[in-house]
Amino acid sequence: MKINVAVLFGGKSVEHEVSVISAVQAMASIDQEKYEVIPVYITKTNEFWCGPRLKDMEAYKDIPALLKTCHRVHFAVRGPRTYLETEPTMIFARRSSLLIDVAFPIVHGTNVEDGALQGFLETMNLPYVGPGVLASAVGMDKFTSKVMLEHGGFPVLPGLRFSSSDQETIVERVEEAFSYPVVVKPVNLGSSVGISKADNEQELRDSLDLAFSFAEYALVEPAVQNLREINCSVLGDAESAEASECEEPVMTDAILSYEDKYVSSGGSGKFGKSGGSGGSKGMASLKRRIPADITPEQRSHIRTLAVGAFRYLNLAGVTRVDFLMDGSSGEIWINEVNTIPGSLAFYLWEPVGVSYPELLDRLISLALRRQRQSEDITYAFDTNILAGASLGSKGSEGK
Repeated sequence: MKINVAVLFGGKSVEHEVSVISAVQAMASIDQEKYEVIPVYITKTNEFWCGPRLKDMEAYKDIPALLKTCHRVHFAVRGPRTYLETEPTMIFARRSSLLIDVAFPIVHGTNVEDGALQGFLETMNLPYVGPGVLASAVGMDKFTSKVMLEHGGFPVLPGLRFSSSDQETIVERVEEAFSYPVVVKPVNLGSSVGISKADNEQELRDSLDLAFSFAEYALVEPAVQNLREINCSVLGDAESAEASECEEPVMTDAILSYEDKYVSSGGSGKFGKSGGSGGSKGMASLKRRIPADITPEQRSHIRTLAVGAFRYLNLAGVTRVDFLMDGSSGEIWINEVNTIPGSLAFYLWEPVGVSYPELLDRLISLALRRQRQSEDITYAFDTNILAGASLGSKGSEGK
């Protein structure tokens, strides 16, 4: 009997479209003999929709028309099992219900990758691929993950975190701490959205305006001279984890941009052997050097750091750890962790002998294993405290 996998994607995020690309790639590559794939598209207003055409990249050229061929759905807990149920309509008054064995979130950005969706799946008693609620939240927040990694002894750049209410003092505080140029980032976004480099005060103000237009908090760091970006993926969980090959993305500017990742390199064409047809290839189409042009010692060091950071942050599933390197000195810093990377970083695993279908299979297996381990933990115990409880007008006074 096949395992029913609900692939969740989209969501209320500026990376909504990137999530669609990643999910359609994955759904086209999963082992159809072993898994029954149920696409669950989350709109930008957090509605859940299900239908076979959601697997077709071409259909997303007209989303309103696409949704007319789909059904609104919701998750429902029935005893120890979780079901995906269609909502009744004027035409179809009866509900249909489908047992879900495991959820596979392929989502990017705030409101979905940051622990919010993971918390929902926890309440639905659904095993799911990827890190848990806390690890997802930490991984999404660039400043929090930086502080934790620094505490763990990992190399990170210094950084200052500001809220939008700090604007009057930000420039002065940044200039006291760092020399120009600096890099300004929204604290909790990915895909290079809202990130810019500032070479002077006016550019810093402009960069802050851009970052605050996407997030309440911004992170300012010194820019790395002679910058090279090196990325490495990690697969596993707290018990065991392994590193992929390293890559070096080719940048058209001082900072790898959203356009570099998703637009200029793959706005049309086909996914190829690893991901269906039509639409963008997503991160798989980014111009990159695989393996990265680094020394064997640097490769070993980066892969060791990636696995160490993955385990220290209690991540699970597949993560891409992004590094900054000074091309002159060779000094290396961890830039950020991507807990659900674009295209699930399958292109970093193929060079080390892990095919995309095998990667997906291992991710689902990890999720099911975590669920089995969770079932051995006690989350409640029998008590008769409510049987004798009495609540007066002042509430309970016993503590």
